[in-house]
Amino acid sequence: MKGAGASPLKVNPKNALMGFLGGLVTIALLSLLTDMTSVVWIMAPFGASCVLAFGIWDAPLSQPRNIIGGHLVSTLVGLLFYHSFGEGVWITGLAVGTAIAAMMLTKTTHPPAGADPIVVILAGSGWSFLFTPVLTGSVLVVILAIVINNMHRDRKYPTFWY
Repeated sequence: MKGAGASPLKVNPKNALMGFLGGLVTIALLSLLTDMTSVVWIMAPFGASCVLAFGIWDAPLSQPRNIIGGHLVSTLVGLLFYHSFGEGVWITGLAVGTAIAAMMLTKTTHPPAGADPIVVILAGSGWSFLFTPVLTGSVLVVILAIVINNMHRDRKYPTFWY
């Protein structure tokens, strides 16, 4: 439990600036769309998705397939559990565990999406939640990640699509 050595993470001010810009623009846009319409475009896990999409854009779990697919798979699991069994401690735990397994089996693992069943169950979400904010929001995160990450010559995003 002591660990060994120092953190392998490197400090790169340019990357920090790109992460700041990506998170700012993405979350501000999702918030603005929510304020301007009668539709909720944002949910808390998108903040964590921005950390991956703009902070470690080249990691496998940060790619479009994982961001969009992970949120869709995990939310679908949450909705299935909620609408089949209601809410409760064990239902929420089973939904999160099942979502993790489903993401792993579909090669769409995206850690922020692991929170989606919790969001669904705590909010008592309807089936439309799968499309807005989940699908539209995750697609917008990916589109902005493509645009913003590729503004920097040292970044190539995405590194894979499927």
